[in-house]
Amino acid sequence: MKLERLFDFLDYQMQNSPREDSLVTKKNGVWEKTSTQEYINKANAISRGFLKLGVKPGDKIAIASTTNRTEWNLLDIGLQQIGVISVPVYPSISAEDYVYIFNDSEVKFAFVSDKDLFEKINAVKNNIPSLVSIYTFDEVQGAPNWAEILDLGADNGTQHEVESIKEQVKPDDLVTLIYTSGTTGRPKGVMLSHNNIVSNVIASNPRVPKFPSEKPIALSFLPICHIFERMLIYLYTYNGIGIYYAESLETIGDNLKEVHPHVMTVVPRLAEKVYAKIYDKGASAGGFKTKIFMWALKLVENYEPYGSKSLGWTIKHKIADAIVFKKWREGVGGNLTCMVSGSASLSPRLNRVFWGAGIPILEGYGLTETSPVCTVNEMTKSGFGIGTVGRPIDGVEVKIAEDGEILIKGPNVMLGYYNHPDKTKEVMTDDGYFKTGDIGTFVNGLLKITDRKKEIFKTSGGKYIAPQIIESDFKQSRYIEQVMVIGEGEKMPCAFIQPSFDNVVAWAKEKGISLPASREELVKDKNVNELIQGEVDQHNKSLGHWETIKLFRLTPDEWSIEGGQLTPTLKLKRRVVMEKYKELYKEMYGHYKGE
Repeated sequence: MKLERLFDFLDYQMQNSPREDSLVTKKNGVWEKTSTQEYINKANAISRGFLKLGVKPGDKIAIASTTNRTEWNLLDIGLQQIGVISVPVYPSISAEDYVYIFNDSEVKFAFVSDKDLFEKINAVKNNIPSLVSIYTFDEVQGAPNWAEILDLGADNGTQHEVESIKEQVKPDDLVTLIYTSGTTGRPKGVMLSHNNIVSNVIASNPRVPKFPSEKPIALSFLPICHIFERMLIYLYTYNGIGIYYAESLETIGDNLKEVHPHVMTVVPRLAEKVYAKIYDKGASAGGFKTKIFMWALKLVENYEPYGSKSLGWTIKHKIADAIVFKKWREGVGGNLTCMVSGSASLSPRLNRVFWGAGIPILEGYGLTETSPVCTVNEMTKSGFGIGTVGRPIDGVEVKIAEDGEILIKGPNVMLGYYNHPDKTKEVMTDDGYFKTGDIGTFVNGLLKITDRKKEIFKTSGGKYIAPQIIESDFKQSRYIEQVMVIGEGEKMPCAFIQPSFDNVVAWAKEKGISLPASREELVKDKNVNELIQGEVDQHNKSLGHWETIKLFRLTPDEWSIEGGQLTPTLKLKRRVVMEKYKELYKEMYGHYKGE
């Protein structure tokens, strides 16, 4: 069958690899499975229900959910089949941003997961003239429930109307409006067509590794409203992979052991947190166990996937694997063929350690505007490189501009920014390439990202600093939760550091050191600052002298999505962090005046 529209993937699964567990969500302690056939039936009921509500092709309907869940997908396909445009929204954005996005896109209905989101949007509903009603997935008193749409469409006597509209949906039709979370300014609505995403799924498919099971399973927890996870969901559907939704970030360890997935997606910060937990456990085991753990870790710190290994090293690795790394794999479910990482750069050292432990991480690269994948590593000697994001996928052209900026051309490039033809023009070259804003280079045919064009800065001495690379390296420390490198136009780079408070407290307890109770006092504590200074000194060793962090200040607040310092994909909102700690900035650089 022809695969041209996103809903075609579901029919393809039904024809080629139907599953009893096409979608699975845990509710009240039980994993509830939705089969491929039930998925189709409910999506059709939703389509029929919306038609009865008077919803028309081209209408916009928003979806916001605090967790990934089956209802999201049923709604997504139900909307696509009748030409309705979905507007997926992050649950963590402000009420002000909801008003802006809903008004900009003229949202007619909104579907939200729970009571908190319902109340958040309902409180500003009067500021959104186009918004008719807000439905909830959970049972919420006083709120219409999404099941009402299913009930409206329960009678399949009008299915012919759905089929008629499906036939009229074209590959180049707008299917979704995704508002970029953005590290600066107002979010922009990225217009993606069926063909943008369908072409991306099909072009990415050859990079999917071979799984040992005939019925592979994926664990999904990255926000499905983000195009990275959403495209993967369609890719899983296309490949007949069962999709299990993690309950939350906090329960992911338990969910991994319950589900035993073969594949999952991560962002670098999650990989760093997983590693930090493993390291803490090994480092605190004590005595011989800790010595063995450290020996195994050192063995794989320079691991080269697909590189030649000596017999002596191979024997040592087998011993380390049996004693240490096997337990790591069991901790992530025991069946992971690979993890796929996107959104930001992953530390090369961290990736080597995971590969050496038998938990391969494949880095890819893309943006919301490119649906998203442009390049991705694969599990072959020629298609993989530590510190790279792989080769371009089929049909996507990647070139480097004279100033180092990565340019993209292909069927995956967006239709444009909604209501903003001027901003669309700004990001396109005259010959049709999308300007990514990222800096990169090719190494043996594999793309290597060096930094964000807008984030690279120059010191007063004329030296360029690429902060992301330095930050990624520093965050490998178990005592550093977040770090932001600063110093544009200044004599030298400095940093704001948010300590890993739990690990710092545990360290102090182990050393018999008494720490202040309040975080405001803790970040000023001499012992804590000496601990972090040691970590900074250690990581400075790998930097050029002009890049080394000369001074830092610890911050008492946890940088978070809710606090506004991080985007929903855990990237730094640099302007927000800089504004919050502008007094610390003045203090640091004032300290060096006249030197």
